[in-house]
Amino acid sequence: MKIDSNFPTGNIIFEKIDGDDVYLRQDMRDTEGDWFYWCFRIRDAGGRKLRFNLTGKNLLTDLGAAVSLDDGWTWNWLPRENINDSSFEYKFPETANNARFSMGMPYSERNLRKFLEKYRNNPDLKKDVLCKSGKGRDVEKLIIGNPDSEFRILITARHHCCEMMANYAVEGIIEAILNNEDNWFLKNAQVVVVPFVDKDGVEDGDQGKNRRPHDHNRDYIPDAVYNEIKAIMDLVPGWIKGRTFFALDIHCPWIKNKGNDIIYSVGSSNENNWNEQVKFGKILMKANKGTLPYFVDDNLPFGKDWNIGAMPGLKTSSSWMLEAGAKVSMSFEIPYSIAREKEVNQETAKEFGKSLAAAVMNYLRK
Repeated sequence: MKIDSNFPTGNIIFEKIDGDDVYLRQDMRDTEGDWFYWCFRIRDAGGRKLRFNLTGKNLLTDLGAAVSLDDGWTWNWLPRENINDSSFEYKFPETANNARFSMGMPYSERNLRKFLEKYRNNPDLKKDVLCKSGKGRDVEKLIIGNPDSEFRILITARHHCCEMMANYAVEGIIEAILNNEDNWFLKNAQVVVVPFVDKDGVEDGDQGKNRRPHDHNRDYIPDAVYNEIKAIMDLVPGWIKGRTFFALDIHCPWIKNKGNDIIYSVGSSNENNWNEQVKFGKILMKANKGTLPYFVDDNLPFGKDWNIGAMPGLKTSSSWMLEAGAKVSMSFEIPYSIAREKEVNQETAKEFGKSLAAAVMNYLRK
């Protein structure tokens, strides 16, 4: 039996095996404080029943852990009866020679490549490179729609690289834009999607949140640390000039518990922007045809709970986009596992992305 994290998105520190008990914890690397992301692979355990004991704090979602038996392409939440607060059990099928476990459903460059393959010959979608990451990786920039149109729409995800469920929503947004019956987006908007703002963190399996000296979503400052943020700030002003600009940044909240089991928009400190967020939220409620519920009253107003703004001297994506000229700039939080008792998974998150795309269209049409 072999346990490792030597693959894209992998993150684990193996401690010991005692009989059928395996002890592990997350790798914090350059994270300030504590965070909860982990993902590991186990091979040659077919037929065994093992208990995995997670020795860190708060490492399981409201649905526990997810398992994949096909090299991380498809994931399922484990049955709740196999899970407690800090451990989970799994009976491996006899043929399960390669299983992966994670606190969520990881998504990396290979997933994006597979998704984009079906649009390989679609002239309306262009795959470009935003910049090189700090470690020399290509940071994807997807471009859809009409460069001479009225609207500019920027979709970003993975400012905090562990927040993988956001990417399934991004897939839904892209599908909805390209499959819109009246081609509204293709005629009236140009959409730029940056699916992995912290590209190195996604591939390396980092936490991303509270990365030292500060994380990507606090880096929208004149002396930005990260290549991706510098490139976004260089791109936006010229790209949006003279057009109506809509900025949407997608995140995942804390791992579990009440208040993190809902989909919500993070309220702006700018009153006009907050009013537009509420307006958009009402449109989204009507447009939402998927499994995951959303209610505008679930939005988190500025000054409530953790929503008190970035540390002095730092600035978030949503704040910077508003200052750059956005008609509305917002971030949405999509839970890792449960949204009002509905299961968040690869498909339901994608469904919600389609609803987001419909709401963006309806909002800009008004």
